[in-house]
This record gives sequence, structure tokens and C-alpha cells, in this order.
Amino acid sequence: MEQPGCLHATMDLYKWAYKLGPAVPGELVTDCFALAVQVRELDMRASPYDLRDRGYAPVPIETAEGRAEYVAAQRGFARRGAELRSRLLEVCDALLG
Repeated sequence: MEQPGCLHATMDLYKWAYKLGPAVPGELVTDCFALAVQVRELDMRASPYDLRDRGYAPVPIETAEGRAEYVAAQRGFARRGAELRSRLLEVCDALLG
């Protein structure tokens, strides 16, 4: 029921896929994990932490260009998350059968 554009809601797809364990196909769990890793990277790059020494360029959300980069990535993650969310809901529906 969370806002699907929220980065943390997208990362939660992995949490739920993992928690449902053996009922969730391994491919779906790994797809959710891969997306969560990419979302977390953006989340950290847009944070006040300076991670340049770790190889992560900041996303300066205080600028128009940085906000545009963030929003574009967020939209892409939301689209990818919607597909994974649908697959995960199919698994849940089958369990409740």
C-alpha cells in the first residue's frame, strides 16, 4: 500500500521476496535484490554523505540538474518495481489460493 515511487518501498520488494523464502522463485528474489542494490546506490548518492572516495558520484538534488537526474532514475525504478511487485503479488495470491 506504499507509494510505489518511493525508493524505500521499491527496496522493500526484496525484503518481502526474501521473507517469503521458498515460496518465491529464486529468479524473482534475485531480480528484487538487484533492483534494491541499484535503488540503494541512488539513495546514498543523493544523501548528504560524500561517497566519492568510494567511487560514487553525488546526485546534487539541490540543483535542477540533480533533481532531474534523481526523478528520472526514480521513475525508472518505479516502472521496474511495478513489474516485480506484480510478480510477487502473483506468488502471494497463489499461496492464499
